[in-house]
Amino acid sequence: MHMQPGDTSVLTHLGDSLRRLRRDRSMSQEALANASGISRRTIINLEAGETNVSLVALDRLAGALGATFTDLVVAHTGSEEHAAPAELDVAVWRGTDTTSIGRLVGAVAARSEVQVLSWRLAPGECYDADPDPAGWHEIVVVVAGAVRLRLGAGGAVLLRQGDHTVFSSAQPYSYEADGTLAASFLRIVTS
Repeated sequence: MHMQPGDTSVLTHLGDSLRRLRRDRSMSQEALANASGISRRTIINLEAGETNVSLVALDRLAGALGATFTDLVVAHTGSEEHAAPAELDVAVWRGTDTTSIGRLVGAVAARSEVQVLSWRLAPGECYDADPDPAGWHEIVVVVAGAVRLRLGAGGAVLLRQGDHTVFSSAQPYSYEADGTLAASFLRIVTS
């Protein structure tokens, strides 16, 4: 993580989350350091909101806590339920230029596999999907054009270039190119 000088909101939030998760698990900073391979001094500085670390280091800390990367970076709601798909918008990295930013925009739990599919539909073309098994999810990111996503009894959602959504794919659903241009999108499927 690299933060812009003076912008400590991401670091403060991360430090608070790390401390809360560590204390919830009754772990000392030393025990977390041993389990994660991250130095105790770094953990102390992280919890104080005074240091940057890589996203890989955050994954190692989360793993040592029996948590996920998302558990570390999203706001604590008091609920420990993470099985449902989550629409997020959390800064996880900032560069020295104010326009450089990394954001976590969606997350779902995965038990087995994650697939990234590049999809293109010609104008008016539709893809009807069969429901996936319970627990499967998709994250869809529209790269060009517009896509109308129809979900079982949930109605339709129009996604334009740059839009994304997260949904359970354990239901009938379909994608349709909307408008006169081809639609290109990424489907991230988790099982």
